[in-house]
Amino acid sequence: MLNLFPSLLRDCEGVRRREFLKIGALSGLGISLPSFLAQRAAMAKQGVAAKDINCIAIWTQGGTSHHDTFDPKPGAAASVRGEFKCIDTAIPGVQFTEVCANFAKEAKRFSVLRSLNPRNGSHGTADAYMMSGRKFNPAQIYPTYGAVVSHQKGFKTAMPAYVQLGDNIDYRFGGGVAGHLGAQHNPFKIVSDANSPEFSVRDITLPKGIDMGRVQRRQTMLGAIDDLQREAEVQPAAFDALDEHFKAAFKMITAPETKKAFDLASETDKTRDAYGRTKFGQSALLARRLIESGVRFVTLTDGGWDTHQNNFTSLKTRLMPPVDQALPTLFADLEARGLLETTMVIWLTDFGRTPKINSASGRDHWASAAFAVAAGAGIPGGLVLGKTDDEGGAPVSNEYFAEDIGATIYTKLGIPLDLVTYTPENRPIELNNGKVIREWM
Repeated sequence: MLNLFPSLLRDCEGVRRREFLKIGALSGLGISLPSFLAQRAAMAKQGVAAKDINCIAIWTQGGTSHHDTFDPKPGAAASVRGEFKCIDTAIPGVQFTEVCANFAKEAKRFSVLRSLNPRNGSHGTADAYMMSGRKFNPAQIYPTYGAVVSHQKGFKTAMPAYVQLGDNIDYRFGGGVAGHLGAQHNPFKIVSDANSPEFSVRDITLPKGIDMGRVQRRQTMLGAIDDLQREAEVQPAAFDALDEHFKAAFKMITAPETKKAFDLASETDKTRDAYGRTKFGQSALLARRLIESGVRFVTLTDGGWDTHQNNFTSLKTRLMPPVDQALPTLFADLEARGLLETTMVIWLTDFGRTPKINSASGRDHWASAAFAVAAGAGIPGGLVLGKTDDEGGAPVSNEYFAEDIGATIYTKLGIPLDLVTYTPENRPIELNNGKVIREWM
């Protein structure tokens, strides 16, 4: 299902009458519209020319274990080392665990940050912090990366600037949303399974019995109602803004390039098989197609990584195989198409997991060590950056934080770190206070 409008615009009386009319008008397309998302173009401020670099962010919700993927400790005690064997990678002297077999083969295409200190160990606050690069603040919801890109760069084509695949984000503390930048910069959400045989037809094509003539008649009717209601309301500027959002959504829904972007069936079986016939694999392929179609920022979410129990079985049989197949394929595919130079790909997660295995064969939350994987946009492949101690408990060299991840993303995408945006109360908010990861520049 497509979710065009992730957060409803409300006033003290609840949802406005006109919002209901608009939702009803577009419901004739057979598309779910629970809230307003339509984005409007935003120019870079103060004459700063933004580089045309795009980004695909991978978010594995729950906290992916660094010990059991990219930072194994083969010399540690069994209670720390865990069940997985270590395997050599394409980088001499560097090992990953056996559940990262394809990552190991393709290690020269990407960089691993082993010394990320997440400085948090709680779900919800982790989503807010790691996806914005700003420490959780209960009084202020900071915008996620894609929302800032939408706000600063706006539309490139009829496609929205910011798309989210899947809905595996903990929203309790404002993670993954636009915050003070406004609901129009929230992501265009696609929560359907991209691996479904009917994905492109069901989610993009107009329903049977609905043609463009009917859609246009509904649009005309809505315009007439708008004109009547404007005369009875005292906020014409607000209505003008809503009109702009609605027109943008309508354009996106009806644009030929939208259907083309979501038509995974047009890919060869060889390509689709290479990514993996899984929801994650086909979503990674869809992310590539969205970037090709003009989307600036795609967040691909995947859930179930909170492995307090059966950590090893879950990673080996369910969680890692789709990712281990799809992401190395994505790196290679982007490179083959000449897109890796202009597309940053970064994999983030809530936090790390405890060095010691618990009694349920799991690992619990760990707030001082985690990992990040990054590729493209000039990030050197084959680089394993930083080191943790002998038990993987804390960084001992090249320590970086979520703020630094944010600074690097924004710098790569050409957004100035000293950018100041304003809340509805006109309070200035600084974009980022981190430092770029110099080894990735």
